[in-house]
Amino acid sequence: MLASCVAASISSAFVYPAFWAAGRRTLSAPTSSALRNCRRRSRKKDHWWAPKAKIVLPRASEANVIPTERRASADGFAEYSRLLPCPSHNMVPRIEHLVVPEDGNVLDYISKSLRLPSKYVADLIQFGAIHYALVCPKPPPSATPEQVKIYREVTEPSVLQRRSSLKGKTVREAQKTYRITDANAFVEAGTYLRVHVHPKRFPRCYEIDWKSRIIAVTDSYVVLDKPAATSVGGSSDNIEETCATFASRVLGLDTPLKTTHQIDNCTEGCLVLAKTKEFCSVFHGMIREKQVKKLYLALTAEAVPTGIISHYMRPLNLAPRLVSREFIEGWHLCQLEVLECKEVPWPNTDVVKTYKIEDCEWPSKKTAYECKINLLTGKTHQRKECSSDGDKLAAVVEWISCHGKEPNSAIGLQASQISWNDGNCSYEAGPPWWTVKK
Repeated sequence: MLASCVAASISSAFVYPAFWAAGRRTLSAPTSSALRNCRRRSRKKDHWWAPKAKIVLPRASEANVIPTERRASADGFAEYSRLLPCPSHNMVPRIEHLVVPEDGNVLDYISKSLRLPSKYVADLIQFGAIHYALVCPKPPPSATPEQVKIYREVTEPSVLQRRSSLKGKTVREAQKTYRITDANAFVEAGTYLRVHVHPKRFPRCYEIDWKSRIIAVTDSYVVLDKPAATSVGGSSDNIEETCATFASRVLGLDTPLKTTHQIDNCTEGCLVLAKTKEFCSVFHGMIREKQVKKLYLALTAEAVPTGIISHYMRPLNLAPRLVSREFIEGWHLCQLEVLECKEVPWPNTDVVKTYKIEDCEWPSKKTAYECKINLLTGKTHQRKECSSDGDKLAAVVEWISCHGKEPNSAIGLQASQISWNDGNCSYEAGPPWWTVKK
């Protein structure tokens, strides 16, 4: 995987922009102060926040619900086995959009409607794979006539006026989405549900010795050597199998670590996780002011000349990002500086197998090249080069057919060093995967 041809993630499915407000016994929407304190997702329209008020409702069945308190096992990981063992590959994506016909328990309704085991639905809630909205959002053009009919029925003004939980809220406010966090949640008739039946999985989380990946621990932050093929803070359908979650557990923290910046799933290296909201805010400010410095190591099949490399990137949030060496009106200028390029041994067979990169289409050689890179602009370094307009769509389609919407394994890229405070805070990752002897 050449560092110059790395694919970025592509959004896999339509995501409704939706929201919930609360009835007397239903899940309630966050208050304005809660919204200010939430953790926003950087690449998704869904949000991390959950209702502040804890509503205790009668359980449909004690055997069907995840215990409120998680029991820790001897190795520091929470005891959790129903969606495990984790599959080595992701299942075919499946997202179901539902409108609740009558008041009831969310777990019971989804289980009956989709014919899923109640324990499995409880696990989906634990993974953060189920979202809710008080008012059903407008269906996409691909919606079936039946779905359009249901939407019109449940959003008739006369129907909405009868719902006390909507008082004081605009329809737009009532169409924002939140994540369901309680398997015992009570939902009222007309509630919209989005169920990610097959959440994206990160099996590498269970293969990692997370304690050995901790670089530094302070009172306000933790620096982690993020493994490749893992997610920093989760996705819209999986907030369980993340670096933040597993690092928090192995350190025995009562309060989960918070994400301060992103590293692509397929990239490894230095990741800063905040212990406090205050540090999270400070670190975000330093990033905005470009006070945080990063150096990368990239593995290439050919030698790369040192100096500044420029290209232009299409301003569209799809991946792989399309770039051009020539100037194109409206495209972003992206620059990086190659500080050093040295010859290194080609990754051996065991390493290639371990990191599942057999299908990367690299030529078979004795040596590769390791480049030290300083990113001069904040645009993503992940790109797919196209020489003409006619090649652009074909290139995206071809990449997806070969590799999926994003790489599931390691790529030849490491965030090798991160520093701030004029270098007074400086941390380095361990040796990149391609130099590790297996």
